[in-house]
Parts: sequence; structure tokens; C-alpha cells
Amino acid sequence: MRRFLIFGAMFLAASCGGARDTMDASLKAVRARFAGQGSVCGDPALIGERIGAVEANGICGIENAVLLRAVDGVALSTPATLNCGTAKALKTWVNTAARPAVGRRGGGVGELKVAASYACRTRNSQRGAKVSEHGKGNAIDIAAVRLMDGTELSVLHHWHDRKNGPTLKRMHKAACGTFGTTLGPGSDGFHEDHVHYDIARYRGGPYCK
Repeated sequence: MRRFLIFGAMFLAASCGGARDTMDASLKAVRARFAGQGSVCGDPALIGERIGAVEANGICGIENAVLLRAVDGVALSTPATLNCGTAKALKTWVNTAARPAVGRRGGGVGELKVAASYACRTRNSQRGAKVSEHGKGNAIDIAAVRLMDGTELSVLHHWHDRKNGPTLKRMHKAACGTFGTTLGPGSDGFHEDHVHYDIARYRGGPYCK
């Protein structure tokens, strides 16, 4: 009996080690896709170009904007105009929320489908509302997460289904704190087809819905 338990423990350790090795190799391959390309914000994992100052009628703007194309090996479907604080928060979210939620499924996270980044407008484009965090380079909207095998986890189509919904909800929940504001389906009626993340900070702590 003792020999059986020892053998079983050794087999389990080997299996777990193999899984970790596979995951590590997959992650290295994903990150290698953008090796050698230009980086921004003093972080080699943030791939893109520096834009500099973006101004818009004195209402909106970004002092030191970047055009972000990839985050630690994960491509952005559309380059996102952001400030470095948002770019760095997005990297944290990819590694502490999106990747753990997806795991090894489909080869891991391959691309984020960007719905919006910098835009000079009011919150939710409502007349009379305050300037959106998008107008400061503080925000990014994500409509879907694509896996390396092409599988797409869509906020609009999969948030409420049994197979993909829990994964999307886990990565959204884990965004709270990394970002000061997190909004998704059911939050306010304006975010049914995407999640909104921004780095605004509040005295009462993160606002997460």
C-alpha cells in the first residue's frame, strides 16, 4: 500500500511538472512573437510606439501617449492609444487575470479584441456628462478574448453561456483593483457587449461592477 501511495505521488508530481513545462513553453512561444519589436513605457513586454502629446480642444488629451500593439505576447486587435499607466495596468491584468482564467485552453490567450481606447467624448457619450476616462488615455474597452487556436470568448455572445461565461467573469472580477473602474454586462446598460477598464482612482476604493 505504501509503495502504491509513493508511486502515485511521484506520478502526480511528474504530471503536474509536465503540465507546467507545457504551459511555460507555450507562454515563451507567445511572447516570442513580438521579440525584437519596439517597446514603450520602459517595459520590453509592452510593444508599440511612442506618440507623445495628444491634445483636443483643451478638454481631452494625453501628455505622453503611446500606441500599444501587444502586451507581453498578447496582440491587440487594433492598436490602442493610451498613457503608460493604462498600458502597465493592462499587462498586469493579462498576467494576473486573463491568463489564469483561460489556463492552457486553446493554447492560452492570443489576442484582445479592442473596442475602444482614446476618444475625446463624455462618459457613455451622454450629453452633459463628465469627460470620459477614454478622453485622458486612462481607459480601454475589450469586446472579446481570442485564444491561440482562434477560439473567441465574446462578451456579447458568451457572457451568459455555461461554457465561456465563467471564464470571462473570472477575468473581469480579477480586474478590480488593478483598475480603478471595471464595468461589464449588467453594470449600467452601456456595457453589454464589452468590458470597460480604467485607472481612475477614488477615495472609497475601486468601483467594480
